[in-house]
Amino acid sequence: MLAKIRKIGSIGLMLYYLMALSVPMVVNAQTAAPAAAPAPQAADPNGSATGGISDLTSFNSFKDIKNPTTLELAAAVGHNRVAINIMWTLITGFLVMFMQAGFAMVETGMTRAKNVNHTMTMNFMIYPFGMLGFYVCGFAFMFGGLGSLGTLGGYAGLSNEITWTILGKPFGMLGNVGYFLTGPAYDVGVFTLFLFQMVFMDTTATIPTGAMAERWKWSSFCLYGAAIGTIMYPVFGNWVWGGGWLSQLGVNFGLGHGYSDFAGSSVVHMQGGVIALIGAIIIGPRIGKYNKNGSANTIPAHNMPMAIAGCFILAFGWFGFNPGSTLAGADLRISVVAVNTMLASATGALASMLYIWFVRGNKPDPGMMVNGMLAGLVAITAPCAFVNAPGACIIGLVSGILVVESCFFVERTLKVDDPVGAISVHGANGAWGVLSLGLFADGTYGQGWNGVGADKYMGVAGKGLTGLFYGDSSQFVAQCIGCFTCFVTLSVLSFIVFKATDMLVGNRVDPKTEIDGLDIPEMGSVGYCGIKMDPASENVNSK
Repeated sequence: MLAKIRKIGSIGLMLYYLMALSVPMVVNAQTAAPAAAPAPQAADPNGSATGGISDLTSFNSFKDIKNPTTLELAAAVGHNRVAINIMWTLITGFLVMFMQAGFAMVETGMTRAKNVNHTMTMNFMIYPFGMLGFYVCGFAFMFGGLGSLGTLGGYAGLSNEITWTILGKPFGMLGNVGYFLTGPAYDVGVFTLFLFQMVFMDTTATIPTGAMAERWKWSSFCLYGAAIGTIMYPVFGNWVWGGGWLSQLGVNFGLGHGYSDFAGSSVVHMQGGVIALIGAIIIGPRIGKYNKNGSANTIPAHNMPMAIAGCFILAFGWFGFNPGSTLAGADLRISVVAVNTMLASATGALASMLYIWFVRGNKPDPGMMVNGMLAGLVAITAPCAFVNAPGACIIGLVSGILVVESCFFVERTLKVDDPVGAISVHGANGAWGVLSLGLFADGTYGQGWNGVGADKYMGVAGKGLTGLFYGDSSQFVAQCIGCFTCFVTLSVLSFIVFKATDMLVGNRVDPKTEIDGLDIPEMGSVGYCGIKMDPASENVNSK
C-alpha cells in the first residue's frame, strides 16, 4: 500500500513540474508580439536561389571529425556535389542506353516480318560496334581538347585540341588525347563523361539502320558501324561540345553564346538524319516501292503495337537524354528540362495526328503519331534547357506538322525510300530544334555558356542564352551557321563512307535476297519461326 502511495505521489509531482515549466511559455506566447510570417519565395526559373545552408540538415560525412574547420566542410561539400553529379550522369546514361531497345522495336515494327531478324540485329550490333570505335579514338577526337570537366570534377587532363588560326581567331578542329581511355583519360570524371557520351553516339549510329532497312548488306553495315564511332560522329561533336570552333562563335565573333545544342538535336539527331539521307540515296529504294510512273506504294508495317511500345520506351529514355545533359544532379534546371521534354512530345504527337487526319489524309495514322511524338522529342532536345513551357509546346506543335510534310517530301519529291521516316524525324526536326533555340531561348538559363555571359552580356549581368524573339538576333545567326555546317560536314563524310563500303563489299543485297527476305540469307535464321507470312503484305510489286 505504501509503495502505491509513493508511486501516485511521484506521478503527481511530475505533472506539477511539467505544468510549472509550461506556464512561462504560455505567458510569453501571449504577451510577445506575433512573429512575422516568412516571406514567400519568389519563382526561381533557373534554380540558383533554391536550396542553401538551411537544407544541410546532416553532417554524417564528418562523424570522425570532432571540430571540422571551414575548409574541411567546404572540401566535403564539394566532394559530395561532384559525387551527386557523377551519379546523376551515370544513371541518366543508363536510361539513354535503354533507348536502344526502343529504336530496335520502332524500326523492326515498322518494317516487314521477313526482315525482322536482320533489322533487330542491326540495332543490337550497332551498340558494340559504335562503342568500341568511340573507345579506340572517337572519344579522343571529340573531347580530347575539352579542358576542364566542370560539373564532373574540374579535371583538366583533356586539353590537347588541334587548333587552326583563321581570321586571327583560334578554330578548334579535333581533340588529340584520350585514346583507349588511357593516360590523361584514366580519371573517374572522364570515364563518366565517356559512358554518357557513348550512348549518345550510339543513338546517332542507329538512326540510319531504319532508313536503310530491308536491303542493307550485313557486311556493309559492319563497316559502317566501325566508321560511325571512330570518325563520322566525333568531328561535328567536337566543334559543338568539345570546345571546337562552332562553340566559340560567341567568344570569337560576338554571335550570342556561340552555336549551342543542349542535348543533341544536331550533334546526335541531325547527324543521324543526314547520314540516313545520304545512305538511303546511295543504296536506293526497296523493290516495289516506286511504280514506273514514279508514284510511291505504301509498304505496310508488320507490327505497329511493337513500334508504339518502342516509342514509349524512347520517350521514357529521353528523360535521361535531356535532363542528363546538365551533367549535374545539383543543377535544379533539370525539372524545367524534363517538363519541356514532356510537353513537346505531347504536342508533337497531337499535331501530327490532327494534321494527317484532317489535312493530309482521312484517318488518323498510328505510324505518324509515333513519328510525331519522336519529332517533338528530337526538336526539343537542343532548346529544352533554354525555353519556357509555352515555347516548348510551340516547338512540339511545329515538329508534329513538319514531320508529316517532310515524310511526304522525302518520299514523293526526292524519291528517297525511308521505311521508318528516320530522315524526317531526326534530320528535319533536328534542324528545327537547333533553329528554334535561336528563336525561343528566353535568357533565364545558360549564364557563362561557351564562355559568354558569365559577367556581362547585352548589358545585363549573368544573361543566359537569348533568342531572336527575346531580343538577340545574333544567337539565331549562330544557330543557322551550325545547322548548315552539320548538313555539309555529315553529307561529305557519309558519301565517302558509303561509297567506300560499296566499292569494298557492296551496300545492297541481291534482288532475290531482298524479295525473299534478309533473315535467312544474311542472318542464317528467321525472326518468327512457325509463322506463315502474308504474301500480300510482304511483297509489293511495281506497276
